[in-house]
Amino acid sequence: MKKTNRVFALLGLSFLALNACGQNQNGDFTPKLDTETACHLTVRGHYENFEALTAEFHNFNEYYPNVELSYEYDKDHKKNISLSLKGDTPPDIFFTYSTIDFSAIDEYTEDLSDKSLGFDLSCIRDDLLYRDSNNKVPYLPVYTTSYGMLINENLFKANNVKIPETYNELISACDAFKKASPKIYPMLGHESMVMYPLYFPHFCASLVNNKTAVDELNSLAPSAGEHMRASLELAHDFMSRGFVDLEECTTNIADDYDKTIKRFYNGDVAMMLAKGGTVSGTEKRESQSEAFTNNPFKYSFHPVPSTDKGGYFYNTVDLCFSVNKKSQNLAMANEFMRFVISSSCLNRMAKAKRMITPCKDMTFDEVYSAFGKIDASRIINPSHIGLLDAADKQVRKAGIAVCQKGMSVDEAVRTFGSFE
Repeated sequence: MKKTNRVFALLGLSFLALNACGQNQNGDFTPKLDTETACHLTVRGHYENFEALTAEFHNFNEYYPNVELSYEYDKDHKKNISLSLKGDTPPDIFFTYSTIDFSAIDEYTEDLSDKSLGFDLSCIRDDLLYRDSNNKVPYLPVYTTSYGMLINENLFKANNVKIPETYNELISACDAFKKASPKIYPMLGHESMVMYPLYFPHFCASLVNNKTAVDELNSLAPSAGEHMRASLELAHDFMSRGFVDLEECTTNIADDYDKTIKRFYNGDVAMMLAKGGTVSGTEKRESQSEAFTNNPFKYSFHPVPSTDKGGYFYNTVDLCFSVNKKSQNLAMANEFMRFVISSSCLNRMAKAKRMITPCKDMTFDEVYSAFGKIDASRIINPSHIGLLDAADKQVRKAGIAVCQKGMSVDEAVRTFGSFE
């Protein structure tokens, strides 16, 4: 079932007040078309509510007051992309995903690198720009995400502990919190996250420019398990120190989103393993936690340091936009997309949704500032590695077996390709 939210040029006073600060914020956008143009554009995707986008409809209307924009929600959008593009009411712009087969919808996707369209792609981190075999750019990233740990900065300050930037500093911080009184949990996380944000980015870093290893892993050959060894040994070393209370993780953290956030807000967890999608829900839940309301604290999201040089920024594209090349209003669809793909708009949308911006400048939301400080050599884009889902799942299951089920690293390495 499809649900449509329309945002017109004339909006209610409350919405106008909410977005007053957004008026003409895009100093990096200059209209190219006749600003009196009247038409209707639709954006279709799987978000049930997309306030960040509808706010940008209003901002776009500051330039093009006669363009009516609407967002159409389809809970099965990812499955329905091809059907919707071939249907009677195809969208002008639509959500796409870095993992889909773009060759299947090539005839519908505009080449967003076409110089004549006037897109300035320089604001986007280079490693996030995907080009197909014909050098075409069929989508542009709107939101990205990563893995890391939520840091309770108040606990670090109160206990005179440095926020860790290297693996040894991580061990020292956990050791200090383990000895603290009253009790502080050094590190927790939903079972799906223990110790994924530590070992998986570390593992992927070993695959960069190592096509032979990637091919062996993707073939699920048992011998390919050796490529996991160093990362699993890292995870085993950390877990062997007793810093993670697995019973607390499984008993009181029932999911990797709502329950993770609310457990963190209790205020007795120094570091909470999480993904960026979890962090996106933090601000909305501050008022839902009595513990946080009574004792608020400053928090931020950091990579988990896995080496003596720090951690890795495993940066995945979470949401992309594509333009329907067969749109009845193609020129204006490209114009709206050009408006969105600007540092001003992308950063506003990222902050509103509390996701990681795809822009080079990551200072817009302080909660992610630690990722913006990571050296470019330690940023990993999984689409450039080429690890397939089956191999990815084997590595995840090997990590769970070692971290949570007591399996030895040697056995996990031998079992690669056979984990069920």
